[in-house]
Amino acid sequence: MPIKNGKQYIERIDRRRISLWYNGERVNVPLSEHPAFRGLIRTQAAMYDEQCEDHLRDVMTYVSPTTGERVGLSFLPPTSSEELIRKRRMSEIWAHFHHGFLGRSPDYMNTALMSFYTAASVLEAIAPEYAQNLRKYYEYCRDHDITLSHAFVQPMISKMSGPADHEESLAAKVVEIRPEGLVVSGAFLMATQGPTCEEILVLPTPSFMLGEGQVNPSAFAFAVPNDLDGMTFICRESHAFDSSFDHPLSSRFEEMDTMVIFDRVLVPQDRVFFYGDEELCDRLFREGHFHAYAGHQILTRYMAKTEFFLGLLQALAEEQNTDTEQSFLGSITKIMAMLENLKALRMAAEIGGTFTASGYYVPALAPLTAAGIQFPDLHEETLRMIRTISASQLIMNPFGADFHSENQAYLESYLQGLSSPAKDRVALFRLAWELGGSGFGGRQNQFERFFFGNGKTIANRMYGCCNELEDYKARVYQLIENSNMPPDPLF
Repeated sequence: MPIKNGKQYIERIDRRRISLWYNGERVNVPLSEHPAFRGLIRTQAAMYDEQCEDHLRDVMTYVSPTTGERVGLSFLPPTSSEELIRKRRMSEIWAHFHHGFLGRSPDYMNTALMSFYTAASVLEAIAPEYAQNLRKYYEYCRDHDITLSHAFVQPMISKMSGPADHEESLAAKVVEIRPEGLVVSGAFLMATQGPTCEEILVLPTPSFMLGEGQVNPSAFAFAVPNDLDGMTFICRESHAFDSSFDHPLSSRFEEMDTMVIFDRVLVPQDRVFFYGDEELCDRLFREGHFHAYAGHQILTRYMAKTEFFLGLLQALAEEQNTDTEQSFLGSITKIMAMLENLKALRMAAEIGGTFTASGYYVPALAPLTAAGIQFPDLHEETLRMIRTISASQLIMNPFGADFHSENQAYLESYLQGLSSPAKDRVALFRLAWELGGSGFGGRQNQFERFFFGNGKTIANRMYGCCNELEDYKARVYQLIENSNMPPDPLF
């Protein structure tokens, strides 16, 4: 089965019968008709249509080695720097389409699954059937263009309620083993796009146990359709609106975050990638180079978002007649410099990559981690600039419908800019409000701040990337030792 188009994506999502709850009520309509989901679904449908365009076929797809049909290029495990760059160019097309606002665009999860696939050999020594399951599942998703989400993070109480092998522990765990599969119970937070996908990949960090050397019931990885019996999705408040004039961003790019609960869900045996060995979780991430591959895709998204921010800042400054002021130039050039820095970090990651024992090409992790450390602050600083430049204009903006009311003449007179009609000016500042003052903008900022882990986690990852610290330290002591030596005679 080849790549899917937008119509097929919508049909697949609408066919699913998931247990989905929004605002205390069960969602019983097709998701493409629900106000909390339809804007995003239309956006992603348009993205899937792009990969089916004849002039983009070779840029966004490649030939499946198993079916001979065209499949998404983001599934490709790169075996050279050229293939890594080819994958990046595909991601750039989608990133520019959503301007970096979709953290769970399909190419992100395709890349994540691909990374784990490259580490399937890790599972061979434990249980060959697990390695076979992972490889077959990857091929299934690739060849059927499956839209994925994932669940990694558990609620705090799940980790604090005691060891995984304790009866009262709330940690997600296997509660029963059957010939046909594992029965799993537990809860996960931040299943972003959980309802608007077809399958969900579950790979949590295992909880500790009282007994050592035993099978850990919280150590597992699997993937299942999101409409299995016993699975329940509970949504946060939606920031989505229908009007693309009043809400130009959230009407298109609002990704729903959900809590997903597993209540004795039977995971088929052929969908289990490992069970019981808590070290395998870390090894799949580490030896699959998840943070490097995913970080490469993320950095491309960061750059698209930064470019959009720069365009918005320039447009706002021109509307406010402040684009030549030194304070504005000093601020926007800092963002421009950061964009150049992101470009350089991506180039360094692509050029400085290494090959695995299996022959896969992995981008250098250190530059990508550095970008992950820098971007949240850049994002927050940019939102502050948007608020500062917009001033009170950020707040007082009428609806698009007001321009079709009896007040139209008033608005066109009093809200026009120096060189722009009132409706265009209002549209621009409504966009600025969505980023600088709305729930959508607040969620975006928090999402970016913790996208790849909290500050401590990312700092540890960066610290672990630097293998030269001992050499750097040796230079310091070498200088000190030389300082204690008598000076060389001049003559």
